[in-house]
Amino acid sequence: MSNHYKVVIVGAGTAGISVAARLVRESKALKNEIAIIDPAQKHYYQPLWTLVGAGVAKKEQTERDTESLIPEGVEWIQESVTQFDPENNVVKTAAGSEISYDYLVVAAGIQVNWDGVKGLKEAIGHDGVVSNYSYDYTDKTWEALRNFKGGNAIFTQPSTPIKCGGAPQKIMYLADDHFSRSGVRGKSEVHFYSAAGNIFAVDKYAKTLNEVIKRKKIQTHYQRDLIEIRPDKKEAVFKIMGTNDTETVNYEMIHVTPPMGPLDFIKNSPIADQAGWVDVDAKTLQHKRYSNIFAIGDASNLPTSKTGAAIRKQAPVLVQNLLSDMKGNPLTAEYDGYTSCPLVTGYGRLVLAEFDYAKNPQESFPFDQSKERYSMYVLKKDFLPVIYWDGMLKGLM
Repeated sequence: MSNHYKVVIVGAGTAGISVAARLVRESKALKNEIAIIDPAQKHYYQPLWTLVGAGVAKKEQTERDTESLIPEGVEWIQESVTQFDPENNVVKTAAGSEISYDYLVVAAGIQVNWDGVKGLKEAIGHDGVVSNYSYDYTDKTWEALRNFKGGNAIFTQPSTPIKCGGAPQKIMYLADDHFSRSGVRGKSEVHFYSAAGNIFAVDKYAKTLNEVIKRKKIQTHYQRDLIEIRPDKKEAVFKIMGTNDTETVNYEMIHVTPPMGPLDFIKNSPIADQAGWVDVDAKTLQHKRYSNIFAIGDASNLPTSKTGAAIRKQAPVLVQNLLSDMKGNPLTAEYDGYTSCPLVTGYGRLVLAEFDYAKNPQESFPFDQSKERYSMYVLKKDFLPVIYWDGMLKGLM
């Protein structure tokens, strides 16, 4: 293993591998001059976990060995980064390595804080407490849905930024469908407790989702942030946002979206903004203070939803600008904030939300994507995984 590379990429998730694949495709000079640092042996296609939780897909379909995805000509360093030293162009690892770079790309993702809700770590996976935000537990959601006999089914969304902002409600719509199919919906109440003030940030899609909620007779509770699970009493405690008050609710099952935030080694570093995210220009993805550092995806402070679809649009911008900077040319590629949320509204139905920084729809198809469609459900279930494994991660799209 070398201790110096032209480009060091921190993170072998969607963003890191996509960038590495594009770099070696677009610059022959970078072959064997790029390193990805990440200790994870497995790589996951997380967007499918909603359908795993609903019994439509198997979680094993979402898992691959990281080694099989590292592009040829890129070295994989299986260590954990613990420290950035941007003044000296060095990253340090838990194993004691010091790896220097000409350029650094931070693609380390987001931290899921399971201990951010009191009692959650102890309760998760048991007695109706489930979450699709972990490979280990996503099939427990399907188990809870199958075993549900009635009562309160609660679905939560926290006050923090999260991966895939639509996921907390997607599993709720699928659960409602399953309860109807299994004959228990009539003796059930489905509740959505969200710290947000509305169902979705883009009006065009929010209108459809509010119609879905009305049709399904789902009860919404906004400005409610889950702070505690009491599994012995089957109680969930919510903070009422903007007050010191709490609300305690009984459940038979509860799907929890845990609070999330920046990784500690980023939050406590010189490259972070005040909130702990990598501080980059919203258009160029170049760091605001260190010109040889770029960031992409969930670890960045880009003011858009944290999705794989956003990364698909960010990666070519970052790669073009990094290569331009290497040549001493101006950075001309710009990211407009595009992101996408494929909002599953039931088995066989999906609203494909696509929008930019200004929350303006940026739709890919020549029809109104705010309508629920079977074709878009098939796109998510069958086609997007292929695009991911065989396109994005190979630097082709």
